Amino acid sequence: MKLIVGLGNPGKKYEHTRHNMGFDVVDLFGELAQIDIDKESFKGLVGRGKVFDEDIFLLKPQTYMNLSGESVREIVNYFKISVEDIIVVFDDMALEPGKIRLRLSGSSGGHKGMQNIIDNLGTQDIKRIRVGIGEPQYDTIDYVLSKPSKEERELINEAIVDAANAIKDILKHNFDIAMSKYN
Repeated sequence: MKLIVGLGNPGKKYEHTRHNMGFDVVDLFGELAQIDIDKESFKGLVGRGKVFDEDIFLLKPQTYMNLSGESVREIVNYFKISVEDIIVVFDDMALEPGKIRLRLSGSSGGHKGMQNIIDNLGTQDIKRIRVGIGEPQYDTIDYVLSKPSKEERELINEAIVDAANAIKDILKHNFDIAMSKYN
């Protein structure tokens, strides 16, 4: 049983902002895998399906970014999901728009949503896919909560597709193969 978590903020005003890249990736993967993410549970929106004969949960926490770990902890505890079977997808200012990076573990890199998941699960050993949004030219909060320019959006859309395909490769093969392909 695998859990794929996309990080973002709930509500129309945050749709497709830089900080909602995790939601965008999980939404696209859900479409490709024909999994509807529409059940309200575990402080989030949840979808469940099968991909390559593997039970999959897709989760979009609705707690707002800084409390994402509460939603993740609830579903992990309820279904007894192993930390090794979790993948978290989120935005990363340290990567240029259009780039993705897969990592097996590590610090949050200052990302408050990822830090809250680390705190709630008690480990940094959480697989993650980081989607580049680039460095802010102005206030960080305003930057991440705003929508990318048209040029950035084109690059970010490519990264969203790559990240959704990376999830597919992880499920079909394994994380190491996906890392060698996308990093």
